[in-house]
Amino acid sequence: MAEDGLAPAARYRGAALGAFIGDALAMPAHWYYDTEALWRQFGRIDSYRRPPREHPNSILWRSVYEPAEPEYDILGDQRRYWGRRRVHYHQFLEAGENTLNLKLLGLALDLIVRDGGYDRTRYVEAYRRFMLCPGEHRDTYVEECHRGFFVNLSRAIPPDRAAVQEKHIGGMVAVVPLYTSLRSLGHDHDHAAAGVLEHVSVTHAGRRVRDAAISLLTVASELIDGVGLAESLRGHLRRQDLPFLRGPIEAESSEPVPRILGRRYSTACYLDDAMPATFYLALRYAEDPSEGLVENTMAGGDNCHRGAVLGALFGTAYGASAFPEAWREGLCASLPTSGTAGAADLSAE
Repeated sequence: MAEDGLAPAARYRGAALGAFIGDALAMPAHWYYDTEALWRQFGRIDSYRRPPREHPNSILWRSVYEPAEPEYDILGDQRRYWGRRRVHYHQFLEAGENTLNLKLLGLALDLIVRDGGYDRTRYVEAYRRFMLCPGEHRDTYVEECHRGFFVNLSRAIPPDRAAVQEKHIGGMVAVVPLYTSLRSLGHDHDHAAAGVLEHVSVTHAGRRVRDAAISLLTVASELIDGVGLAESLRGHLRRQDLPFLRGPIEAESSEPVPRILGRRYSTACYLDDAMPATFYLALRYAEDPSEGLVENTMAGGDNCHRGAVLGALFGTAYGASAFPEAWREGLCASLPTSGTAGAADLSAE
């Protein structure tokens, strides 16, 4: 696939669409660890589906969030489903709809387009309002990072120190779309990367999270500069110079997905496996993004967040045309396309 000549705005559009698409495609099969059961229930998922009401691998019954005071109640009516078995994490979402973390990405992108840059204080204010209205996103599952943030608020810890130590790939879904949005608005690499790291640190603290974000930012910067996706990934793998983009991923990229995901790398949400797994998929399917997102979906585990990062890399490299029109048109999410000249350019593609 050709990636030369894309304007920054087109790369942003591709990155954001890719993130939303990767998440929405995988959503009905999110956290299925039994891939045989996934195949039996869904067949090959290559279009948007509504989630079933029951989930055979659901561990929502073990998830806990205790504060019930209105100022910390981020569950609302969904609270009744916590502690139950077989509840699907996203049971009320529609086909083509995104999970909570991607809706929060949309919130951040809206603010960046409106303000022309990233403002942590404004995002935190919007984030708190959004989370306290769970009826707006209708997602049953709320990740540990969000629960931890509001637990810390309930303990009188200020918002700028309320992030918990994190290790999940869910914290990476905003990295590439936010970075490309800031670059499309004229920010240089250092300023855009600093804004992204500031955003990630709102809910995700810790060195591992920062290392993962820096790896993605480095690759995204090279893609914006016109370096090919496979070229960028192979270059770092040969130099072994980026956290998480190390080891035998280049050799593994010639192997089919069932031999790598679930065997060499766990399909769970933890960065130590989820990031190499995502880079493996990005390299193996650098010339076939659509197939890469389908294979990610059918690998199960945390395929939503892995798929969002993978889709964002594909979209940055190739623009929106990397994805089938049915996927682009079938999304429930919409991209912000007004407020600045850079963002207005998005409507042209």
